[in-house]
Amino acid sequence: MSAPESWHEEKQSAWLYRALAEAEREARMSALFRELAATAESQALRWQAMLPTVPAFAPNARARVAALLIQRMPPKRLRPLLAALKVRGLSAYDTAPSGHVIPLRVEDIGHRHRGVGGGNLRAAVFGINDGLVSNASLILGMVGAGSGNAVVLAAGVAGLLAGALSMAAGEFVSVRSQRELFEYQIGLEREELAEYPEAEAEELALIYAARGLPLEEARRIATQLVAQPEHALNVLAREELGLNPDDLGSPWGASLFSFAAFSVGATLPLLPFILGFGLPNAAWAGAGLAAFGLFGTGAAMSLFTGRNAISGGLRMLAIGGGAGAATFGIGTLFGAAVG
Repeated sequence: MSAPESWHEEKQSAWLYRALAEAEREARMSALFRELAATAESQALRWQAMLPTVPAFAPNARARVAALLIQRMPPKRLRPLLAALKVRGLSAYDTAPSGHVIPLRVEDIGHRHRGVGGGNLRAAVFGINDGLVSNASLILGMVGAGSGNAVVLAAGVAGLLAGALSMAAGEFVSVRSQRELFEYQIGLEREELAEYPEAEAEELALIYAARGLPLEEARRIATQLVAQPEHALNVLAREELGLNPDDLGSPWGASLFSFAAFSVGATLPLLPFILGFGLPNAAWAGAGLAAFGLFGTGAAMSLFTGRNAISGGLRMLAIGGGAGAATFGIGTLFGAAVG
């Protein structure tokens, strides 16, 4: 990044920090943003010394939109947008000052993120559930409209493919966007760490201080962590940006995983039609398989929600059953109207 671009980035960061400090109702976060604004201004002055002439500063359109949103909703809700605009310290929102685990050694980096696991399992459960509800509802709607076996089978296969491809595309875009944001932010951090490591350590210390650590102790720890080049970017990604490199998966892997999970769920209510069952037996068997699957996914979700497995299964069965009943009723009315 050139000196004029770096100067503008730091000036814009300071401008946004001041807007955040004014809008933030939590005192510790407001104080943190004021300190970060001062740090960004000092970094801008360093770049300004390299410029032949100092241009007039004006925030770009994205920063202006962010500032308008900051005035209308809690800044905590704007974290993805603010992170993309080079706003640091957002990880301080994660917990109360006394409850956040601050790494005191290199070995502690990312400790609070470890052991969370189950991301793929959770995605599988929700993907299967989405496939179940959407395709079972589609099939019941077609049956309610009076469609024959061949039409229901074609509609079910089309619904399976359309839903699975949609899920896969959405997951690919989501994960790819997360990786692009991470790569962009890490690139900025790498440049800034090379240009002014002391300022980066000070920003990190301010974040730790916002979590309740005495400022001098926070400075000592931040200096120690940032002084180790092989770990410094990891520290800054987690503690300044609130990004966890371990959570970043492959866009293609996530896409294929979503496609497979949705397809499994969508196949259950379609299976009797694939096996050649005739109506109405195929519809009853498909509904029974869908009900079994809904109860199972609802019970599995209790692993993540902490709810009772039986009540979770019954709740999901009621939700999916309601969706199926509604589409069957709408299909029946539609079939009667056009028949």
